[in-house]
Amino acid sequence: MNKAMVGGVLIGVALATSGAVVAGFASRDSRYAEVLDVQPVTQEVRLPRQVCGDELVEQRRPVQDEHRVAGTAIGAVLGGVLGHQVGNGNGRTLATAAGAAAGGYAGNRVQKHMQDGDTERVNAHRCHTVQDVQHEVVGYDVRYRLGDTTDVVRTRQRPPERIPVRDGRLLIDDTAHR
Repeated sequence: MNKAMVGGVLIGVALATSGAVVAGFASRDSRYAEVLDVQPVTQEVRLPRQVCGDELVEQRRPVQDEHRVAGTAIGAVLGGVLGHQVGNGNGRTLATAAGAAAGGYAGNRVQKHMQDGDTERVNAHRCHTVQDVQHEVVGYDVRYRLGDTTDVVRTRQRPPERIPVRDGRLLIDDTAHR
């Protein structure tokens, strides 16, 4: 073998070895994981909201005689007149008093029933709370391939198509393995 050939072989081996070292160094410092799939992770959020509007409601009409004096008085008079028709002497007086008491009570009840049934329909402004449901993206499940390995990582932000890797770790600040 001549010197030139040996020198050429040595230079070739040196270049091939240095190329492999440089390639190995470059692959360790600037490797990328290939993103295969990105799925948004959502969370249900309920937001309360007031809904107001006018609606027809039925209510009792205002009364002028809240204590039902008129019904009591008219009932007492009618009951007293009817009671006075019964018996004679002291019995008539007792029947008149009993008729007046019973008639007063009955008149009071009749007026109450009439007042409670006296209603009107009016517009009323009513409000109630409803829950709006929204789905908010809270992160992303990222399936990636690094060499022969496929794995999944959750990130807060959507990743690019390739994720930088250093020393076998993804270079994303907000990752958390599932």
